Amino acid sequence: MISRRAVLAGLGAVPLVTRVTPLWAGEAFGHASVINKARALAAGAYEPRPSVPEDWVNLTYDQYRKIWFRNADALWSDTDRSYNVDFFHPGLYFPRPVQVNTVEEGQSERFPFDYSLFDKTDKVPPLTIDDSLGYSGLRLRTDMDQPGIKEEFAVFQGASYFRAIGKGQIYGLSARGLALKTADPMGEEFPEFIEYWLEAPAPEQRHFVLHALMDSPSVSGAYRFTITPGDSCVMDVEAVLFARSELSHAGLAPLTSMFKFDETNRHRFDDFRPAVHDSDGLLIQNGAGETLWRPLANPRRLQISAFADSTQRGFGLMQRARRQSHFADFEALYHRRPGLWVEPKGDWGRGAVTLVEIPTDKEIYDNIVAYWRPASPVPAGGELNLAYRLTWGEAAPVPNDLPRVINTRMGRDAFNPGYLAMVDFEAHPMFDDGLEALSIHVQSDQAETSAGILERNSETGGLRLGFRFDPGEAELVELRAQLRKDGVQASEVWLYRWTA
Repeated sequence: MISRRAVLAGLGAVPLVTRVTPLWAGEAFGHASVINKARALAAGAYEPRPSVPEDWVNLTYDQYRKIWFRNADALWSDTDRSYNVDFFHPGLYFPRPVQVNTVEEGQSERFPFDYSLFDKTDKVPPLTIDDSLGYSGLRLRTDMDQPGIKEEFAVFQGASYFRAIGKGQIYGLSARGLALKTADPMGEEFPEFIEYWLEAPAPEQRHFVLHALMDSPSVSGAYRFTITPGDSCVMDVEAVLFARSELSHAGLAPLTSMFKFDETNRHRFDDFRPAVHDSDGLLIQNGAGETLWRPLANPRRLQISAFADSTQRGFGLMQRARRQSHFADFEALYHRRPGLWVEPKGDWGRGAVTLVEIPTDKEIYDNIVAYWRPASPVPAGGELNLAYRLTWGEAAPVPNDLPRVINTRMGRDAFNPGYLAMVDFEAHPMFDDGLEALSIHVQSDQAETSAGILERNSETGGLRLGFRFDPGEAELVELRAQLRKDGVQASEVWLYRWTA
């Protein structure tokens, strides 16, 4: 299973790999072991490690897909442990293998590459087998809906990318260990997880623990993931980063997704579907206690938005379109893609939730990136400790009960200069006292806006806010709208960037 942006990372990045000193079989292991390895790496010059043999790299996409891991021979498949682990072979977009280790009773042991664990068709050419080979990633499986049947719920593969799903969902957006220089003119740097340690789970253990060592020319790092699958998949992440050079543009807890079109830009695409996206909005809960919803865009030019904050409470890329009719796509099943919520632990200080939106004309490309950018760079030789929780699921676990924005529509006003914006809020008890109890707050510094009108939405049971705005000669307009009741918040804050 190939992450779209991981493919781009593999093609566009320099060889972000390094030589490491192994923990030999029988050596005592703890997360401090990974931290010490990362610290030692950062103390020396970055050294890329070699690629797998050329014939593996030269596999075509179809040939690569015709080699697959045999699930019956998964790690721990012949035991009563609560998790199984499958592995992905190297080659094509993944030329540099990842070292895999298992940990049992505090002892680390290398899990070597074994080509006999894979099946293949006769379309796969003979391939070189030597000591340079290794796995390109791994897949986690456990009992989900049916006892005794191990279903997949998470994948780690490509640079520092990983994905997960809750029950009944299919893979969509990805997370990364770290983003560096995203959308910088000099190009992005893609740190890589270069080694994994998998802690053997007990038979009834509900969570799975995975350690990862990261390296790149600018930074090394040690990660610990405590992963609990279920209706939502929850990952508690602890990380220690060691900067080789100044990290002036670091993206913490980065998320990567795809947005092609919805009702706001439907007119640009000749497509039978009403919408195509893995995520439809950026959700933020800021230190001021506001919940912000920013619908995603597929701009004609690269655009970057920064939402400055301190005492950040959480952010995420969410998918709120949950009916199949929202997409009319029986194959991609976009309505079953998870959202991903990031909840910082501890004080991350001053910084900004940063949203990067990249133009795209194809749904195969991940064109949306969101992350936390600290206000202060990490100096060369510096250390950064962070912890956060990732929740992959249908809705974000935000600690309030404000009515959510569930759709945004945009189009020209047929009778007046400018445009009409329609914002749909979900049904909510806060609206039961009638429209007269609510006040409308619409504003923009770049455009004239009307006062706004509220109507009942008979289909959703919620409310629709409609207003007009006239950008005049402006190329870019920032819009903000919210409902209030008795002077307090009665909805999320809706934000939108309109571009000419």
